[in-house]
Amino acid sequence: MSTFDPDALECLAAIVEEGGFERAAQRLSITQSAVSQRLRALEAQVGTVLIVRSRPLRPTSAGQLLLKHTKQLRLLRADLERDLKELAPSSTGGAREEERISIAINADSIATWALPALNELARQGLPLEVITDDQDFTHEWLREGQVLGCVTTLKQALRGCKVVTLGAMDYVAVAQADFARERVPKGLSPHNFREIPFIAFNRKDDGQAEFVSKAFGLKRVTLNQLFVPSSEGQVRAVLAGWGVSILPELLVRGLLAQGVLVNIAPGHALPIQLYWHCWNLESDVLDALSGALTQAASTALTNP
Repeated sequence: MSTFDPDALECLAAIVEEGGFERAAQRLSITQSAVSQRLRALEAQVGTVLIVRSRPLRPTSAGQLLLKHTKQLRLLRADLERDLKELAPSSTGGAREEERISIAINADSIATWALPALNELARQGLPLEVITDDQDFTHEWLREGQVLGCVTTLKQALRGCKVVTLGAMDYVAVAQADFARERVPKGLSPHNFREIPFIAFNRKDDGQAEFVSKAFGLKRVTLNQLFVPSSEGQVRAVLAGWGVSILPELLVRGLLAQGVLVNIAPGHALPIQLYWHCWNLESDVLDALSGALTQAASTALTNP
């Protein structure tokens, strides 16, 4: 098997992660010409194209395999850094930019329980990169080899990966108190949901329609939706009276207790089951990440 130049592999990863040759060059502190040369040398060694020169740039299937290999090398280096710090705390410096440990987590988990779970690892100096996406799509980041692990709603493990059940996040329908009194005085119902604006995360977010469908036993649901691509932003939009939203009870618990927000569909909740997927590798860093997330989830989420 060929031995690949680590600098060339990191160059490939930088092009994909930064979305272009110029920004990759800036990150690696080399010229754009040097980035192109390293990529061409790697493509010549592999014998195929590794990057599709589209907008945005994207890796080919071979490029994805090498990207995954690069992430694994980063994990090995992070394990080594961790072990060396224990043996000789003054022997190692900070991690280089290209040695980030990347994981994908859905926005609602980031806004509630997941970041506190990573506090200790961040304080220890683990060079984390947290990527956010809809919980139904974080899986794709792992499939493409761009992250070491992900929090997702999908249960089936990918080849070479392992999966752990985390628990469920309960979603409830909320509105600002004055908005609720004026627009839905009797609560959300199968007769008025079409007249109410719903605030969704983005166009991938089907949680609003799924909640209404399951709450009222409807097969097909069409909603009037606004889009705010941030969990905290959705809360602020609801507080400003933009409309209603289906949000994690964990995120709005305090505002509901204060009476600032109102549950407009009491008795109805949408549990979203979450899973932690990661590569099936022997790694202290990966074990620490898995342990931190599963421990926090066991406290914050409802039982599977």
